Amino acid sequence: MAKIVSLKEAVAENVRDGDTVAMEGFTHLIPYAAGHEVIRQGKKDLFLIRMTPDILYDQLIGAGAARGLKFSWGGNPGVGSLHRFRDAVENQWPKPLEIEEHSHAAMANAYEAGAANLPFAALRGYIGADLPKVNPNIKSVTCPFTGEVLAAVPAIRPDVTIIHALRADRKGNVLLEGIVGVQKEAVLAAKRSIVTVEEIVDDLNPPSPNSVVLPTWAVTAIAQVPGGAFPSYAQGYYPRSNAFYIAWDEIARDRGSFLKWIDENVIQASPEDFARHAKTVA
Repeated sequence: MAKIVSLKEAVAENVRDGDTVAMEGFTHLIPYAAGHEVIRQGKKDLFLIRMTPDILYDQLIGAGAARGLKFSWGGNPGVGSLHRFRDAVENQWPKPLEIEEHSHAAMANAYEAGAANLPFAALRGYIGADLPKVNPNIKSVTCPFTGEVLAAVPAIRPDVTIIHALRADRKGNVLLEGIVGVQKEAVLAAKRSIVTVEEIVDDLNPPSPNSVVLPTWAVTAIAQVPGGAFPSYAQGYYPRSNAFYIAWDEIARDRGSFLKWIDENVIQASPEDFARHAKTVA
């Protein structure tokens, strides 16, 4: 059953040096506050997984928390490159970074396989693509029924998955709605999970047809962190800060300005600092 704890306690108890860590959320509900707590606690040698690593993973990589990254696209959405990611790959700063690149379809199927406790995922994909030439974890299998050759990738089974959601009830059930990526599958595939939420309520009352409720037995720890997805957005709570994504390009371009930003806004900050962004929108 999910424990409702502080974010500091959730990360300390569930994220361990050397872990494989997935932080998911597709443009919406990206777990920035939790990622900052991982940096603040000095977690290291993490193998990071994310379908679309953007600013949050740029911060984790530049802060030296990562030893590797499995992903299917990387960049600052609508702006350009991730400069700390690029520096790690091209110049091994602040340390070398192992990379494993996949397609979106392969990552989504691999999460589903992990959630179903299967060893691998099979899909129609990579036909005519070059990724199998550089990624030894892309293989093929032959269907025993039709003889069709399919792509195969290992299931994703993180040690810990971290997501942000809208609400949790006091029993530990969690509500996501709006744009939902692979958060459900990533949580179900993981050994442990941390969910930060905008608020804790008596009753979830999911109002929309695409609502996803993660049951308390599928979640390890819940922490209430209003504003915890900023600068991404939380539907019904606050919009995406496009200005921050644009500003990040300049901040991250230089190692010195990046480290100064991390010290001022992560190391010297706290999860409570995100609350100023949590102004409920209509």
